[in-house]
Amino acid sequence: MRVGNRARWALVVVAAAALVFVAAAAARTGSSAAKKPIVIGWAYDNKGPMQPFDTPALAAARIEAAKINKKGGVRGRKIVIKTCKTQGDDPTTSKTCADKLIAEHAKVIFTTCDVDLAAPVVQESLKHHLLTIAPCIGTDQMGPKRFGKAGKLAFSFGNVAQDEGSAMAELAWKHGWKTADLAKDTVIVYFKAVVSAFKARFEQLGGKINYETSYQDPALQHGSTNFHNAASNIAQHPAKVIVTVTSGSYGAQLPFITDLRTAGVKTPVLNSWAGDGTYWLPTSGPKVTNYWYVTYANAFGHDPSKAVNSLAKKIGPVNAATGGFVTGPTAIDGLVTAIKRAHGSLKGSKLAAVMQKFHKVPTLSGKVSFSKKLHTVFGREYRVVEINNNKPIAKGTIVAKKVPNSPDS
Repeated sequence: MRVGNRARWALVVVAAAALVFVAAAAARTGSSAAKKPIVIGWAYDNKGPMQPFDTPALAAARIEAAKINKKGGVRGRKIVIKTCKTQGDDPTTSKTCADKLIAEHAKVIFTTCDVDLAAPVVQESLKHHLLTIAPCIGTDQMGPKRFGKAGKLAFSFGNVAQDEGSAMAELAWKHGWKTADLAKDTVIVYFKAVVSAFKARFEQLGGKINYETSYQDPALQHGSTNFHNAASNIAQHPAKVIVTVTSGSYGAQLPFITDLRTAGVKTPVLNSWAGDGTYWLPTSGPKVTNYWYVTYANAFGHDPSKAVNSLAKKIGPVNAATGGFVTGPTAIDGLVTAIKRAHGSLKGSKLAAVMQKFHKVPTLSGKVSFSKKLHTVFGREYRVVEINNNKPIAKGTIVAKKVPNSPDS
């Protein structure tokens, strides 16, 4: 009789345990199914001067997010990218765009690739204590330097200007270009900062600056044409390399180079990532030659990374117009790493604290590092490209060995 009771009690215990197990499994399944997505709000320029950089980064980021989601997402949560258009340099539209994304429950805000144009979105996002990311802003102003204490939540996966300008100086020195003429486009901070950084590092190496001038790009300066004067003055002070940082999407780059070549100046022209791409090249008349730039990735199928070449092919030549397309998936990779290291938290302060400690974190664009002082990437391996007869030619890679302090950053 006692044995029978014991057996019955054993069956009851086993059955109860089985029910608990089934309930727990169901709870886990339900919990997984009910996990809310990670909503990223992406404010991008769809028709202004940042369009050639913003839309490719977004297109490539969507592919990276889809790949992550296919593998189960981030800690079981899918990534959802919601977008709105800033439409160039209109601050009211930019602020409205940010408000729309925040109202749609975005927990992280991505913004355009110039700190001045991004400011309305950044300020609105920081006001709501959200992690705020730019795929490719290129100055150290995407952080506390520009946005004060709240700027601790702001980061960029672009190249910090001091690093990029230093890499350009070391590239010039490597090629034996030991004298330089500088033409500073003053339309945005990034343009000025890279030229200043080039000068600081070039002089450290022993280089001599022959002549310096500046101009205002017509895109944001009401049709200014003083870049003609800049080119004319440089033609009278020949050096081994001419350094300018501007963009084909802004309007001065091609006529500035054309003026130099028309004046008989065959000197190499060296630019930063801003001058990347072939979309701005002339379709008729003299072709662009002896024009160099450093960039994130080679967009023309000759990058050292097979993954970069594959992605460039996948998004097509329109979106892979410059190597900057890799900054979109790079920023997604970086955010995913931060979320994992923050144990799934989407709280801005927790994510920022983790991201600030990034040291050579692997991403599609290479290893990414931040610091308490610099919330923009430094130490990246740049791709070097030369345009000759309108054709892009891979010229290897370069990493800045030293990053000097410089003005305009």
